[in-house]
Amino acid sequence: MTGAPLRVPRSDAPPWLRLLPAAGVSLSAFVLFGLFELPFARAVGIPLLVASLLAAMLVDRELGKDLVLIGVGIGVVATTSVEADVSWGSFLRIGVVLTLAVALPLLIDRLVYRRRVITFPWRGDGKLTRLEIGYLIAVPALGYLILPFYFLRSGAYLNWPPLEDGGEIARFFVGVNAVGTWDELFFICTVLVLLRRHFSFWTANLLTAVIFVSFLWELGYRSWGPLLTLPFALLQGYLFHKTRSFGYVLAVHLLFDALVFLAIVGARFPEVQRFFLLT
Repeated sequence: MTGAPLRVPRSDAPPWLRLLPAAGVSLSAFVLFGLFELPFARAVGIPLLVASLLAAMLVDRELGKDLVLIGVGIGVVATTSVEADVSWGSFLRIGVVLTLAVALPLLIDRLVYRRRVITFPWRGDGKLTRLEIGYLIAVPALGYLILPFYFLRSGAYLNWPPLEDGGEIARFFVGVNAVGTWDELFFICTVLVLLRRHFSFWTANLLTAVIFVSFLWELGYRSWGPLLTLPFALLQGYLFHKTRSFGYVLAVHLLFDALVFLAIVGARFPEVQRFFLLT
């Protein structure tokens, strides 16, 4: 993420004019996902997304091409509700939609644009630092301390399904890990990488985080959940920027999600709360 080959030739358009359509794409995701419960969300979000993509093509064609890939992913996800649901119908529907949201931008990048901008580098450029290894250990420790308090005190666990039998618990476990993996494939390896070609890292990371957190809100991280998900999204982007390792950021995310799973199950089944020293 730090090397020059990722960048595209500088556009003649002023930076603020190039930033506007990119911000519009992020804002459209906020409307579509973050405000999904409001009746005007799609009526405003979809036109905003389309207008932002058209504006980008007029301002800077290369920027427009990359934003189209992001817009395709956002548009695909917006075709259905991604609120957590472990019924077989919803489990399969959400799985197909999220798969297409990653696969379609990748296929357009390869087959239409004839390039390899979207990649999923597993190991990165070098060895992990002590700080990066320490963070890998700290994530589950922080999750153990914070997540049960968040889900129980805010009542956010009620945004997840009731988990009435072993089959639903098993599907919930698979779903949590699958969505966590998708988050890194789409938000980090696709959205952030594409935006980083045109903007400074922190600008690209903030624009990505808006989309990331908005999606997580619809998924179920509500109440004061963004106070947790926004720093997490920014840190995941930063860690990928430093390590260029999809495997590393995925490991961090899945360790965190393991505690998410246990915290929600614990909220539904009080006997599990003993694991978190909550009783």
